[in-house]
Amino acid sequence: MTVRWAYAFIDRPYEEFGAACDFWARVTGARRSELRGERGQFATLVPYEGGGDPCVKVQGVAGGPGGAHIDLAVEDVPGESARALSLGAELVFSEEGLAVLRSPGGHLFCLVSWLGERAVPGAVDPAGRLDQVCLDTAPGAYAAEVDFWAALTGWPEVPCSSPEFRLLEAAPIQLLLQRLDSDSPPSAHLDLACADRARARAWHVAAGAVPVRDGRAWTVMRDPAGGLYCLTDRSP
Repeated sequence: MTVRWAYAFIDRPYEEFGAACDFWARVTGARRSELRGERGQFATLVPYEGGGDPCVKVQGVAGGPGGAHIDLAVEDVPGESARALSLGAELVFSEEGLAVLRSPGGHLFCLVSWLGERAVPGAVDPAGRLDQVCLDTAPGAYAAEVDFWAALTGWPEVPCSSPEFRLLEAAPIQLLLQRLDSDSPPSAHLDLACADRARARAWHVAAGAVPVRDGRAWTVMRDPAGGLYCLTDRSP
């Protein structure tokens, strides 16, 4: 597969959609686009002029707290969808220019038509840069899930210091696969690369987020719409 671009999709409950758009537009230095969808449930966060091409979108969802997923932009959606199915994915929905699929480990993702995006947006200081979707996967499905995403995207794997992580590097959005400690259902969250995590944490708190816990190289946060995400010690 030739992935031309990728989008991090922020999935939040319908009733929190506006709060999610406002918060994440501020975090990414962007403005919200016109709403799309039958219920006005889709928005693109468009970087301000000169800030690169969009790579983050927000979606209102029914039921549950929401989470995140990745959209891969390709030139041939039907062809790449067929290839994904051959690798073990399941087709959930399709229409012209869009295929919604489920990975072997249960993660939803989309293939969408590439629209010429190419300029990677910069970081917002000190908030960081939203550049990663982390797929949280049960131990029994983890190895197959890593193999699936590596084969699907063709992105190079970068060594990680901890065995529970596998990183597939790309721009503007890359994939981190995390092996969970228990057989929990698959989930996904967003990660931001921060030049100074302590400053970033204070900025996010001032913007309305709430700290949840600190790890050795990350801080788990909860946004105003109730979704979890992480600030990480990575160069933005």
